[in-house]
Amino acid sequence: MATPSAVFTQMVSTTLRNSATEVADNVSKNNALMSRLKKKGKIKNLDGGTEIQVPLEYAENGTYQRYGGYDTLNTNASDVITSAKYDWAQVALHVVSSGRELRMNSGKSAMINLVKTKKSNVLKTAANNFSVDFYSDGSLSNQIGGLANIIQSNGQGTVGGLDSAIWGFWRNKFREIAGTNAYTKDTILGEMNALWMMLTRGADKPDLITFSHDLFTVFEASQQQYQRYTDADMAKAGFESYKYKTADVIFDDNANFATNAEKGYFLNTDYLYIFQHKEAQWTADEEKKPVNQDAIVIPYYWMGNVASSNRSLQGVLLDAA
Repeated sequence: MATPSAVFTQMVSTTLRNSATEVADNVSKNNALMSRLKKKGKIKNLDGGTEIQVPLEYAENGTYQRYGGYDTLNTNASDVITSAKYDWAQVALHVVSSGRELRMNSGKSAMINLVKTKKSNVLKTAANNFSVDFYSDGSLSNQIGGLANIIQSNGQGTVGGLDSAIWGFWRNKFREIAGTNAYTKDTILGEMNALWMMLTRGADKPDLITFSHDLFTVFEASQQQYQRYTDADMAKAGFESYKYKTADVIFDDNANFATNAEKGYFLNTDYLYIFQHKEAQWTADEEKKPVNQDAIVIPYYWMGNVASSNRSLQGVLLDAA
């Protein structure tokens, strides 16, 4: 006869262990930006390496030449490629049940409810915490370098191993709103227009704007008379948003913004990525039995980082105060 721990392990295996995609899907469904990246195929699986390497085009080809007749042509080599390198970061979470808990829930129906509760908790925990990390500056121990790291308030910083104080092409754009709490529903669009122009390069332009509570409230007040809601895709994903030019404007409650953050990211998601290791994408490991505890532990692992291949097309709007 199967013991409660064996039943628990088997049920967790059938409901979670082989469905890492369910954890991943739950994470993306709770974060509008991650949902956008998933839709655009920007969540990439890698098979290893000491670090995550992203090739960058940092200069134009220097051999462009107008010529006539027998002019000597410029065939000099052009150094146009470099790389940003991002460290691997790791996340672990565990489904844990004590022997007491398992024996008390040894009936089939009770065990099913126990596993369902544990599963629901894993999904919510992964979604909530990874969303916080995704918007972070990576300052916590072993944390991924999120949007606040890639898009900095002064446009600079060392990101992907490249110091933007030295390499000007690697600086993100930023615009500070003059004054203290000086922006209103009548002025917010002018501020957005100014930053938008800085981030437009031909057909390249932001496609998603994530505002903190305060800026979204003011922007929403400027738009309510027009009711310019976004397309059906964002609505189906469960995110309320508006349209500004060609970009969706959202308030993401998972964005790790304080109530008075006064910040908004202007994102070109063509150049944003989530890289993850193919063997650690919310992947379950074998059960563990601690030698000094009456318990069952089933670990889940994720390994990867957030990366950008073009910081110059990412921007942030913030209050100067």
